[in-house]
This record gives sequence, structure tokens and C-alpha cells, in this order.
Amino acid sequence: MKSSSRAQSVSLLDKSLLKTFPKVELHRHLEGMFSLKHLFELSRKNNLDTPEAFADFKKEVQFPKDSGPDFLLFLSKFKRYWYRSFDDIDYLVYHSVLNLKEEGLIYLELRFAPEHFAEYNDFDRIEVVKTVINAADRAAKEINLPINYLLTYNRMFQTAEQMIEQHKKIDKLEIPSIVGIDLAGDEVNYAPELYIPFFDYIKGLNKYKIDIHAGEITGPDQVWSAIEKLHADRIGHGISAIKDTKLLEYLKKNDIYLCQCITSNFQTGSWVDSPSHPLNDLYKMGYPVCINSDDPSVQDADLTDDYLKCVEYFDFSAEDFYKLNINAINASFISENEKRILISKFDKEYKVFLEKLK
Repeated sequence: MKSSSRAQSVSLLDKSLLKTFPKVELHRHLEGMFSLKHLFELSRKNNLDTPEAFADFKKEVQFPKDSGPDFLLFLSKFKRYWYRSFDDIDYLVYHSVLNLKEEGLIYLELRFAPEHFAEYNDFDRIEVVKTVINAADRAAKEINLPINYLLTYNRMFQTAEQMIEQHKKIDKLEIPSIVGIDLAGDEVNYAPELYIPFFDYIKGLNKYKIDIHAGEITGPDQVWSAIEKLHADRIGHGISAIKDTKLLEYLKKNDIYLCQCITSNFQTGSWVDSPSHPLNDLYKMGYPVCINSDDPSVQDADLTDDYLKCVEYFDFSAEDFYKLNINAINASFISENEKRILISKFDKEYKVFLEKLK
């Protein structure tokens, strides 16, 4: 490695500097990025059975940094009982999105599950969607961050028929910033084939792109199923695709991107050897990938921490991050004209960042 490259790598290991790198993110769950300060305040207001000291509260809601991979422990951090009113939802979403101003984001596709916010109190799902997007939009406007949304449907909580019934109501809202539909949840026990009717319905609407969690803890065959049976335009995680060269070539030919999340994959146990994470080889071989955080508050690691891992493990440079963010823009669910505008904005901010490396 040239001395200038080595010096850049050292600089990029400065988290405060790397935070200012302009970032585009496509795979982040709202339920996994809550502001812990405001979540704690909400729990106190609602007299929930949670620790009274903030330090202890954090331990309860975050994956411990000193823990090895533990899928059940990871899942246990996602609670559904925080909200006692729509005002609670508004409060938490608004302040959580405000926190994004610290992460260097210039565009975000934020996904959320209406069921998460609605289930405990059986809130009206349509009002939940309206409340979440209204709160997030207000905060995003304050920090000048363009946000679009994906609605997450969870394999474990709804059948395809229930998803169709719910989405017909949501679709009538005609919210243009809802650009995609996401399928998440247990890949092992809930096969993609169960959701063919729902994604046939979504595809037929010709209004939304489709993003499927696949190949995170299952093999490449489920990535194939997500594409061929559920019409996936983009894949969440997809780390097992590294095992299937034919699949990788198909992804490349058809511009189907894999949104990869190093920290999340370690904590869930889906890829425990982070220094050998497929993101490195896939990127360097020219396959369509980008960097994402997944659930930064739960993980106790934000998007910049995943960038730091890329520097530490893969020796990524600013130029590599530039290319990976261009990948993310190309993979985004916005129009071609919007992509051109975003690339122009990104180029300008990237040049500003390069000046800091000198």
C-alpha cells in the first residue's frame, strides 16, 4: 500500500471525521434506530416495567458490546409495548429522526412495520402509517435530510391474505414517499412461497419497488426465490449469495443490489467472522452491494461504525466509499432524474470531505 493510502486509512479510522462522509443508506429499520434518551423518557412517562436508571435501561434495550453472536438475544431487544397513544409514536419517531443529523446522511430509505407500533394496543394501522410518516417528515425537514419510506411486512405476524387486506387500505392514502414494500422476519420457518399472492398484488399495482430480506440465515436458493417468486428489486442482506456464482452474475446483469450490514450480521450470527464478511469480496469483484446499518440503536453501533469496520478489515479508502455510495444511489427506489440530482449533491459533498483528508 502506498504511503498516501496508508495515511488516508489512518485518517478514516477517526470516527469523528468519518461521520462527516456523505452517506446514502437503504436498509435501516425505524424500530431499531430509536433515540434511547427519548425511549427512556417514554418508558418513564408510561410507567413501564423497565430500569429506572438510564445506564441500566440501555443494557436492557441494546445488544451488549461484549457479547458473542446470539440471535435470540438480538431479537429480544425489539419491544412492542412502548406506546400508549399516537402522541407517543409521534414523539419517539420525531426525536429519533432528528438524531440522524449526526450521521452524515444525505439520503435515507427508512423502513418501518405498522404492526410493530399497532400490535400491543391494536391501534388503527392506517393512523399508525400517517403518524409515523408525519413525525419523520417534520424532523427530516428540520435537518434537511431527504427520506423515503418502505413498509415492512413481517412473515411471522401476517398471512399473505392479511397483508393484502391491510395494504389495500394503506394504498388509498396515496403517500408518494412510500416507495417500497419490504418482507422481513423468520426466513427459515416462513418460506417465500407463502407470500406469492401478496407480492403478485404489489407488483400488479405498479407503484412500489420490492425489497426482500433473503439469504441472511438461509442459502442462496432463498435469494433466487425472492427474485423469481416475489419480484424482488433489491435484497436485504443476501450474504449467502457469495456461494452461488450464477446468482451473482444474475444480480449484476439485472442491477439487483445486496444491502449488507456487517455489525448486524455478526450479532445475529448470520456471519460471525466480520473480517471475512462477503461485502469485501463482492464489492471488489464488481457485484452490486452497498453498506447499511440495519438497527443501529439496538446494535449499539451506528452506520459510521460499519464504515470503520470496512476500513479496519478491508482497508477501504474514501474512493471505495465513494463507489459504494454510488451503488446505493443506483439501488435506491427513486426516479432516474432524482438519482442524477442526488449524485450531483453527493459529488459536491464528497469533494468537501476529501479536503478534510489533506
